Amino acid sequence: MSKTTDFGYQNVAEEEKARKVAGVFDSVAGRYDLMNDLMSAGLHRLWKRFAIEQSQVRPGDRVLDVAGGTADLSRQFARRVGPDGAVVLTDINAAMLTIGRDRLLDDGVIATVAQCDAEKLPFPAEGFDCVSVAFGLRNMTHKETALAEMLRVLRPGGRLVVLEFSRVRKALQPLYDAYSFQVLPRLGKLITEDADSYRYLAESIRMHPDQEQLKLMMEQAGFERVEYFNLAGGVVALHRGYKI
Repeated sequence: MSKTTDFGYQNVAEEEKARKVAGVFDSVAGRYDLMNDLMSAGLHRLWKRFAIEQSQVRPGDRVLDVAGGTADLSRQFARRVGPDGAVVLTDINAAMLTIGRDRLLDDGVIATVAQCDAEKLPFPAEGFDCVSVAFGLRNMTHKETALAEMLRVLRPGGRLVVLEFSRVRKALQPLYDAYSFQVLPRLGKLITEDADSYRYLAESIRMHPDQEQLKLMMEQAGFERVEYFNLAGGVVALHRGYKI
C-alpha cells in the first residue's frame, strides 16, 4: 500500500505529491517573481538579503542553491563568491529553472544549473561551503531525506541556511489567516489565473514544521549549532546550522 503525505490540507500518495507540486510551479512560473513582490509587498527581497548575510558566504566559496527556482539567491551569491568561487543552481521544476538560468545569463553569470530532486542530490560529498534553500523545503515530500542530503554535500565547517514560511505570533494569526485564505487566492487568480496554487501555498505553510520543529529536524539530520531568526513576526524564519 502506498504511503501518504500532505499536499496542503489534502492527504495524497507520496508519489503523487511531486507531480502535484510540479503542476503548481508549472502554472505560476511565468509570474512567480511578480506574485512574490505583490503578496509580500516586496519584503521577500529583504528576507533573502538577510539570508545571504547570515550565510557567511565569502569570495572563493562554493554554494549550492537548492530549489533555487528563478535564481534570486543564486544571483546574489554569485556576486559574493566572485570569479574564484562557484554557484550551482538546482530545482526539480524545469519551468522555474529555465527562468533562473536566463536571469543568471542576463547578469553575465555563468553558473552550473541542474534539474534534480533535493532528496537525491547528484553531487559528491563535502563539495560545498554553503547550501541554501529558500521557500522550497515545505514542498519536499521527505524533508528529513533532503536535509540529510544537504548535510552530505557540505564540507566540514560548512553551513545550511533555510529560509521558509513559519508560524506567526498569536496576536497576528487572525489577520494573517484572513490574508492567506481570502486575499492570496484572489490575487493568484488575478495575476496568474490560478487561485488553487495560492490556496495550496497558504495550506502548505500551515502543514510545514514550525520554528522549533524544524530546528529539531535539522539537529536530528546531523547539523550542529542550529539557530533561527524570526522575520516579520514569524511569517518567515531563517534557520542556520553547521556541519562539524
